[in-house]
Amino acid sequence: MFWTIIGLIFTGLIIGLLGRLFLPGKQRIGMLATIGVGILGTLIGYGIAAALGVEETRGIDWIRWIISIAVSAGLVALVAGYLNKGRSRM
Repeated sequence: MFWTIIGLIFTGLIIGLLGRLFLPGKQRIGMLATIGVGILGTLIGYGIAAALGVEETRGIDWIRWIISIAVSAGLVALVAGYLNKGRSRM
């Protein structure tokens, strides 16, 4: 269980950065927020993959990775949009 959590945190860090990489333009979101969103996106992506029946496959779980990256990119876009709205009001 401990190593699973550590693995998800590390994976979330990488996937958060990949999610940010796939978004066009510059986002006004900090690196810690990107990592946090990546961890959240990884957890949600794993849940979606499990619901679709691709939780465990032989070899590399490409579908699970792609879902996690897409969810993380979407979450980074949502958070960046929310932060941009808050800054434009000030």
